[in-house]
Amino acid sequence: MTQLNSNTGAAILGMGTALPLYSIAQADVAELIASSLQDNPDLARFARRIFKSCGVENRYTCDDSYLGTAETCRYLPSGDRTDIPTTEERMKKYQQEAPPLALEAAKRSLQDANQAPAEITHLITVSCTGQYLPGLDVMLINELGLSPRVNRLPLMFQGCAAGLKAIQMARDVVLGAPGSKVLVVCVELCTLHFQPVKEREALFAASFFGDASAACVIGEPGVKHKHCLSLGKGYSVLLPDSTEDMTWEVGNTGFDLYLSPRIPKLLGAHLEAELGQLLGDSPLPELWAIHPGGRGIVDSVQEVMKLSDEQTRYSREILRTAGNLSSATILFVLESMRRDMEARNEQTKEGVAMAFGPGLTAELMSFTYVPAYSPSYQEAGHAVF
Repeated sequence: MTQLNSNTGAAILGMGTALPLYSIAQADVAELIASSLQDNPDLARFARRIFKSCGVENRYTCDDSYLGTAETCRYLPSGDRTDIPTTEERMKKYQQEAPPLALEAAKRSLQDANQAPAEITHLITVSCTGQYLPGLDVMLINELGLSPRVNRLPLMFQGCAAGLKAIQMARDVVLGAPGSKVLVVCVELCTLHFQPVKEREALFAASFFGDASAACVIGEPGVKHKHCLSLGKGYSVLLPDSTEDMTWEVGNTGFDLYLSPRIPKLLGAHLEAELGQLLGDSPLPELWAIHPGGRGIVDSVQEVMKLSDEQTRYSREILRTAGNLSSATILFVLESMRRDMEARNEQTKEGVAMAFGPGLTAELMSFTYVPAYSPSYQEAGHAVF
């Protein structure tokens, strides 16, 4: 069998995810939105339809304001809109809620990798939903017991594609500096940026984003590592004529996100050629880790690449149970896939991961799930497992 990841020396050695305390049903969020649109019944009906059809059944939030009624939810008020949280307030909430969530995911990833914190050489922190200094990297160093000399690489305000970008950066670090151990931590509090809806386009973004954190440890695998993901080649590409189709700007009442309904069609038009560039003459892999930026995106990839429902079920399940978690989402998908491979006692399988963000940017990467390290397999010129 052709090995997509021949001779790679980097792998995801452990992963960890974390969700906030508060769970909200999609139907309840839809009612909050609809209640805030009492003066626009047509838009309210459209909101209910979009929320019902986007593939999300449940989401998580760091703010219990969403658990109340439309009268008490400051983010999506049904009446007086003078008390909508300012960007400053939202950033203070981010500074309060993001660190413990990121810390929980990071601890789980270190434990899963059987990795001593003091041996981490590089720390990549990823977020597009909040910023402050000193930031998440300093907090993680202090709370995890990382070396104060760890190389810190913040990757901020890059959107949903940044999680896979960080994984590829970590792979390059390990390949360029053998012996490195890289901790990647993504945390996104997307619900902090919900705002009263004024037009149909804003409903697409409001219909599927949720809060979460995810982390992974990337390094050279050894005999103590099992059920790892060997990282193959990958790259980032800007898709043509799509600059205005996804934008993310700082406003006075949070960050303003615009998602064009053209995005699934744009991906469908360009993705097959880009995957051909990535995979070359290799057969299509069995495993597909697709960033579920919305049901339409997963549908488009499945249709263009002629994938089975089984091959897209990991992405659809994360979307259904937690929503789009921005940069953390691809790690949730990969972790779900890896755990399932382990539970089913699967053997080595090839895969491809993809995530999408403003630009439009597509991050693409090949990988291999391998259940256990095998020096003889390495000597044969394949992956290092």
